[in-house]
Amino acid sequence: MNILQAITEHKRVEIMKRKQKRPLSDLQSFPHYGRKTNQVDIEQLRQYPGIIAEFKRKSPSRGVLHPEADPVEVSGGYREAGVAAMSILTDRDFFGGSFRDLSQVREAEEGLVLLRKDFILDPYQLHESRAYGADMVLLIAALLEKHQVEELALEANSLGLQVLFEVHSPEELEKWHHAIPFVGVNNRDLTTFTVDTELSLRMIRELPKEVIPVSESGITSVEEVWKLYHSGYRLFLMGERFMRQSDPGRACRDFIRSLGSETSERGAT
Repeated sequence: MNILQAITEHKRVEIMKRKQKRPLSDLQSFPHYGRKTNQVDIEQLRQYPGIIAEFKRKSPSRGVLHPEADPVEVSGGYREAGVAAMSILTDRDFFGGSFRDLSQVREAEEGLVLLRKDFILDPYQLHESRAYGADMVLLIAALLEKHQVEELALEANSLGLQVLFEVHSPEELEKWHHAIPFVGVNNRDLTTFTVDTELSLRMIRELPKEVIPVSESGITSVEEVWKLYHSGYRLFLMGERFMRQSDPGRACRDFIRSLGSETSERGAT
């Protein structure tokens, strides 16, 4: 059993327990459940690369990153940096995240687009995402069958949640549903954890023309972002690059400023 399979099995048990502890009717009574969700500014992405800056304390592939990081403090830094969205890990056992992180950031940053990043397997988790303040959710092709992707995507849309669909190969794109506006290519193999940013370049021509392409994982430099941007990518999910720093918000701000300085030299297409 590889790590992805182990996480999935663990998650199924976790979901079952959470359903028993907190039924759907309870989630629907949460204050954030009925709020109007924020949306990624797609038009802006046609002119300039967008960064989805991630908050995570640890990961199975990279170990401990920043265990004492304050999500609210980091979110303020990300907002000031001008991110397109903020990704928040809510998985506790493998990534050190929590719903508390998500809800605290939602309370502090009403206008920030928040992506709940977790292993979504059940429609119940979409209602959790709504209840705790998320605007977007991640669906991972490797975990789901085609009919599950459709079911989850349509349910997410009905809840006002945007969907980022993550793939690792052209074959996984066959599971994509037209209700999904964002398709991300994860440069990190979820079974071996090896990273290859060239995967994004190889995959760009395979992505549906109507989606917003997203490159995920392993991106560390301004040069990489611009190379991928000019190949067709519009959003870039970055976590480790910022979370290994003592001040992730400042690291993100410096990175985005560097992107801006490159704009004047090479321009965006």
